[in-house]
Amino acid sequence: MSSKNWLEKYIPVSLAPVRVPHEEIQKLRAALRDCPTVVIGAGAGLSAAAGFDYAGERFRKYFGDFAARYGFSDMYSGGFYRYETLEEQWAFWSRSIYVNRYMDAPKRTYRRLRELVRGKDYFVVTTNVDHCFQKARFDKERLFYTQGDYGLWQCSTPCHRLTYDNRETVRRMVLAQGFAIDADGRLEPPAAGKPKMRVPSKLISLCPKCGRPMTMNLRSDDAFVEDEGWRAASRRYEEFLKKHETGKALYLELGVGSNTPGIIKYPFQIRAFRNPDAVYALVNAQPQSVPEEIRARSIAVVGDIDATLEALRGA
Repeated sequence: MSSKNWLEKYIPVSLAPVRVPHEEIQKLRAALRDCPTVVIGAGAGLSAAAGFDYAGERFRKYFGDFAARYGFSDMYSGGFYRYETLEEQWAFWSRSIYVNRYMDAPKRTYRRLRELVRGKDYFVVTTNVDHCFQKARFDKERLFYTQGDYGLWQCSTPCHRLTYDNRETVRRMVLAQGFAIDADGRLEPPAAGKPKMRVPSKLISLCPKCGRPMTMNLRSDDAFVEDEGWRAASRRYEEFLKKHETGKALYLELGVGSNTPGIIKYPFQIRAFRNPDAVYALVNAQPQSVPEEIRARSIAVVGDIDATLEALRGA
């Protein structure tokens, strides 16, 4: 069943773009105050607001050589490119993993969010793979990363259903390219000359069971490995949702677009529709659509997410 049909099974949808006034921030502050339960749904827009931009100056700083050689304009393009060798492929990917998974976000966005839900019964579901919630010290038992984790590898076949931590190998890969890691864990380009665009062959990770190359534990097709950690997080999330099917609850959607609406957006709208005591709220840099059937219990803030979270902390 398509995500559209799945939604229409529960809601006679009549979507219309809504641009909301700034007073919606006041409504959202009140909802955060009044709802003891908060379900957070986070998309790429949240990490972008925190400074994890995949293009622009940050991209040029770490991938200027790849941009010059291949014409890439962002990290996504480089990640999907079919390189001729694994040595070059992992030169690109090790940089991408390190700056997006093992470096802190430039802004305090995630920490601001954590402060807003302090003392609440909350759970986070996210399509982001950058580990920012854990780096901001959210409770690991209240997180569900649906699409994987930059910090994990899996067999490319896959011949088995385990994942493997990649931190030490990624660190060795970026250092082998000439990058430096400062005292705060930030990656710095070579002080002189250009970085190498290959990693040593001996650093390429192979599956310990079948010997094929390892790959990222990121959901792009049916080869994605849902390991025991993933399945346990999924169970905890489903149990949390079932526990809070009734009663005051805030479904807070942050930076969620329309690429995968069946993971966060549609389920949040459906649960808000089913529960008359629930509030559905979204914060996004771009205007979003809200179903007419739940509009009276919805809050939509159009604007910078980081600035909005900071404003919500006000009196």
